[in-house]
Amino acid sequence: MKDNIYFRAAMNYPVFHYLTKRAEIMCGIAGIISARHSMAHLSRQVREMGCAQKHRGPDGRDFHAAGVCGLNIALGFVRLAILDLETGMQPICCPTDDTAIVCNGQIYNYIELRPEVADQPFVSSGDVEVALHLYRRHGIEFLHRLNGMYAGAILDPKKAKLFLFRDRFGIKPLYYTATNGAFAFASEIKPLLAGLEITPQLNTDRLASYFVYRYVPGEQTMFDGIYRLPPGAYLEYDLNARGFAIYQYWNYITGQQDAGLDLQSAADGFFDIFRDAVRIRLRSDVELGSFISGGIDSSAVAAAAVGTHPDMRLYTASFDEPAYDELPDVRRFLQTRSRWFSQSRLRPAVCGKESLEGLADIIAAVEEPISLGTILPTDCVCRAAAADVKAVLTGEGADEIFAGYKKFMIEMAAEQYSRMTAAGQARVNRHYSELENYLATRSHDPARRYIQAEALFDSAELKRLLGIVPDQPVFPGEAAPALTGHEHPVNAAISFESRCRLPDYVILRLDKLSMRHGLETRTPFLDYRLAEFAARLPVSMKVNLGLNREKLICAYSFVRHGLLDARTAFRKKQPFTFPMADWLSEPRTLPEPIREVVLGNLVQQHNVLDSGFVRRLSENITAAGVGPQTLVSQADRLFSVIVFTLWYQHFMRDYQNFRTREDN
Repeated sequence: MKDNIYFRAAMNYPVFHYLTKRAEIMCGIAGIISARHSMAHLSRQVREMGCAQKHRGPDGRDFHAAGVCGLNIALGFVRLAILDLETGMQPICCPTDDTAIVCNGQIYNYIELRPEVADQPFVSSGDVEVALHLYRRHGIEFLHRLNGMYAGAILDPKKAKLFLFRDRFGIKPLYYTATNGAFAFASEIKPLLAGLEITPQLNTDRLASYFVYRYVPGEQTMFDGIYRLPPGAYLEYDLNARGFAIYQYWNYITGQQDAGLDLQSAADGFFDIFRDAVRIRLRSDVELGSFISGGIDSSAVAAAAVGTHPDMRLYTASFDEPAYDELPDVRRFLQTRSRWFSQSRLRPAVCGKESLEGLADIIAAVEEPISLGTILPTDCVCRAAAADVKAVLTGEGADEIFAGYKKFMIEMAAEQYSRMTAAGQARVNRHYSELENYLATRSHDPARRYIQAEALFDSAELKRLLGIVPDQPVFPGEAAPALTGHEHPVNAAISFESRCRLPDYVILRLDKLSMRHGLETRTPFLDYRLAEFAARLPVSMKVNLGLNREKLICAYSFVRHGLLDARTAFRKKQPFTFPMADWLSEPRTLPEPIREVVLGNLVQQHNVLDSGFVRRLSENITAAGVGPQTLVSQADRLFSVIVFTLWYQHFMRDYQNFRTREDN
């Protein structure tokens, strides 16, 4: 039964203005509904929206326009061709009832689904038209049948509806906004600014959230009036009523354990689903590659993939700093499976301090301020892969679904601490230096507890940084997962991780940075079948304090089935980040834009953050005792300020100044 989150009147938002006026090529997906503008005007706007995201699809373009219920509607699309190279262009319109679809991403199980609608009038052999005909047969419930990563729109003139929809984990982004004259959506934010000529405005209500969580969780973005469609949800726009409602069609529910499931049976069940998740993500009409880090997740994906693609290209990030460099681990693993990888080619992408020169461009590409150290190496490895292939497999998602982060081990230790012997308490204290402070302040509220161990700034610091005393930061209501209140604390943390941090932080940066280079990334661990399987597992099969092991089921299964050697499978997780404290500790060596932030000059010009607080923060940066396993350091705090300030300069200053010059 669908859950109506809320209903909004869509035509009473303020009108905005924006930036650029050119019409060369369309990309991604975009659309506009308007009662005030002509079809010709909407067509131009949709092309404008394409210009603003042309990096997402260089291989073709098209658009579809229709008039329904006194409204003019335009859908736009540009293509990065991966499947159905000859006939896969969109939008696709059914000739029998004029139902039309645009969809960004891939529906991996389309081959299995196509026989269900084989009697329909097909004009292509790809995946998206299968989704269109499934909708025509089953209505919006067709979403339950899809397995993939997708964000799309369906225009149904007969029902006078426009549906926006997004995959279960929000792997593909979808944004929307509404003005006095139009409702618009797009794969990225810049198309909304460009197509509707919006002057971007800062969403001050989310400033505190960003500086606590390192990102903005939930439906709101840091742009006032621009929203994300939640993962696992669809938006139903009523063209008669000219308003919309959002419904959740899938929630990730943990804790429904499969009683009597032993570790061996669980490992076999996990492996069967994992192997099939990789198999269907190898469907492509172009050459594929794979990211590999030397850790368990990406190594398992690459090893499973070369079984059918022995010449697969492999890409990894490398650092000069040994503590952060995983290249030796990658090479060692490939040597253990040298027969499997004998035809593969490994291409390391070196991520050095000079990559900071491109940080402002990276932040502009991500569009939202995300204080995540992995953005630099992610951009480096995506650039390297895009020079050779159009799509890669990755290991993202395993840490969120199967509890792969240090925070989950700390949560398990906190939950069991009072029942441990003195020796057991001493042992976990040695393993987790953060545990003592966490136990002293651990909240009973799962939302507050979830972020507590790695919050960037506390309330007193936020007061100095922002000049306000925010309420105790919690996740916005619409961002919170569906909890019963009886979940194991680790499962509650997994639910928050999967509902919030995964789509709004981890996957968002992967999509934006890969598509920046015209590269598609595929994530087998985010196959919903694996997630639902993980939800039924006992917590002890995910994190095990006795073995000091996170993601136990993954490691055990991969060794049991010979996919990984034991050293790789049981290697402790290495966070994918750059030597932040080392690189930021000497301001004089930083690129000029970052140096201007660190010294407080750019911060003072913006008058959003306290420049004195920022200068004092930068003076306390030290690399001593800081490494890839450090959850929160002074460098992390400073990096959040750098990211926000460069983001603010690009979107709130440079864009607005450009628009002012254009108007004059």
